[in-house]
Amino acid sequence: MKLNQLRDLVAIAERGSLRGAARHLEVAQSGLTRSIRDLERELGSPLFERDVRGMVLTPMGRLFYQRASSAVNELHRAREEMEQAQGGTQGTVVAGLSIMPHLGMLPGALKPFRRRFPGVVLKLIEGLYPAIEPGLRNGTIDFYIGAMSQADPAPGLVSEVLFHNTRIVVGRKGHPLAGAKSLKDLVGADWATPSLDVNAAEDLTAVFGRFKLPAPAIKLQAHSAMSVLVALANTDLLAMLPRQWTEMSMAQQSLQVVPVRERLTAPDIVFVRRANLPLTPAAEHLSDLMRRYADA
Repeated sequence: MKLNQLRDLVAIAERGSLRGAARHLEVAQSGLTRSIRDLERELGSPLFERDVRGMVLTPMGRLFYQRASSAVNELHRAREEMEQAQGGTQGTVVAGLSIMPHLGMLPGALKPFRRRFPGVVLKLIEGLYPAIEPGLRNGTIDFYIGAMSQADPAPGLVSEVLFHNTRIVVGRKGHPLAGAKSLKDLVGADWATPSLDVNAAEDLTAVFGRFKLPAPAIKLQAHSAMSVLVALANTDLLAMLPRQWTEMSMAQQSLQVVPVRERLTAPDIVFVRRANLPLTPAAEHLSDLMRRYADA
């Protein structure tokens, strides 16, 4: 089994066709065909189903792909790590971030990171831990910073609590309920929610339940900060969001805090990475810069 065979399998699986993989790798399709046939012969099992739509992994192919992609990604990271350890400033860092670190932690980290690693391509994925986990496991994502999931990290990953967080109630400027002083005053309002976990509606309902209030009417669920911002700014929806939203300039222009007296807890902010493999110097530097927010 050769490294180029693993590389070829991963490229075909991720692009769905020989043509797309050949274009990505800048090799001939005939070479890819021979490479995969030799690999299938060695493993004693077909890895792809071939049809008019392209190439799709078989069940055995999906099983092997998980290991192959991890190996290819880790070798790629090892090469970048060696170059950066010798003073190089090239490479890629992929970070999975929930809404809170996008608003509160990333802004202060970007400029010093760009100064230290001007040639590194930074890829940011806005998402929550359940969706980010597969990328952490196979090495396509370096680390996750964001809201803690209700589920424990998968084997091979380690989670560290950075700090405890709180939430605020937010609505558009001039909202008719802007003067409310208690969650009780907001019973009957319509709500929007970001996906703090797999079931964001359940999360918000639990907050109201702690104060013995009826479940809120959730009329919109969004999976990005921009979607939440647009919805709140243009409707009478309310949302319960991480307190760091007050640091976002676009939010300051169009939204206001509804000053309820209750202390509204939020999921802890955690740092998740692979347990036994170090981050590249560039990824380590970015995570250290973002951690400074937690220590402030």
